[in-house]
Amino acid sequence: MNELVAKSVAQLRRRLPEATPELAIVLGSGHSGVQSRLKVAAEIRYEKLRGFPVSQVQGHAGKLLFGRMSGVPVLLLCGRSHFYEGLSMSDIAFPIRVLAQAGIRTLVLTNAAGGINPRFRVGDFMCLSDHINFMGANPLRGESVPHAPSFLDLSQVYDPRLIRLVQAAARSVRIRLHRGIYVAVSGPSYETPAEIKVFARLGADAVGMSTVPEAIVARECGLRVAAISCITNLAAGRTRSRINHAEVLAMGAKAQTQMSDLLSQFVELYSRAAEAR
Repeated sequence: MNELVAKSVAQLRRRLPEATPELAIVLGSGHSGVQSRLKVAAEIRYEKLRGFPVSQVQGHAGKLLFGRMSGVPVLLLCGRSHFYEGLSMSDIAFPIRVLAQAGIRTLVLTNAAGGINPRFRVGDFMCLSDHINFMGANPLRGESVPHAPSFLDLSQVYDPRLIRLVQAAARSVRIRLHRGIYVAVSGPSYETPAEIKVFARLGADAVGMSTVPEAIVARECGLRVAAISCITNLAAGRTRSRINHAEVLAMGAKAQTQMSDLLSQFVELYSRAAEAR
């Protein structure tokens, strides 16, 4: 695995017109419109990078873009693969390991999520303060990474300074943003109303099928992590309507302008904070 990561890193670096930036953003379901805010200098299809899994799910373009957002160098990952596609956790984690080896130091993860918290409305955003892993697997299982801790501390997965920057960005562009706990499930079926009641009692505010494996591996690699959910639907039992992927994508598409505004402002604030350090 380490050898394959090194080969993919070499391919990535050869295709970039500049040195690898320190910031990368992963776009989740329905958020591909964010790429319109990037002044693209290079585009690489995932299948051109050895070991990169290619998602078969609608709404995930499967390409890596390098360019500038708000004048700041950024790698934009348009789409991700999922555990429910039959991939291993190691497969899902692979792009994050490549990013870390290539020189990325800060990772922002985005996703579409179902709202559990009764205060949440469709179209709201949530900055993750913590997560609950209900996927039934851990991406570090069986992995042997040089110099990594044998038992990773996850008491603070999501970086408080990055959370404050996301909150400041949301205030600046007047977006309704919550802080909350994300529970990750394996999918691909949506949850039952009974399961949502259990998750609510455990303290979960939103539910989804991604993000957590990437966040865990990013922390193992020493990256600073922030994660943002777009509440694209109300969780089962919170509405009489049935949940379907087409509606999730439609809501994600509808919220693309807001997500683009939020991320663009975050990148600008991130750059200012880096200059001040």
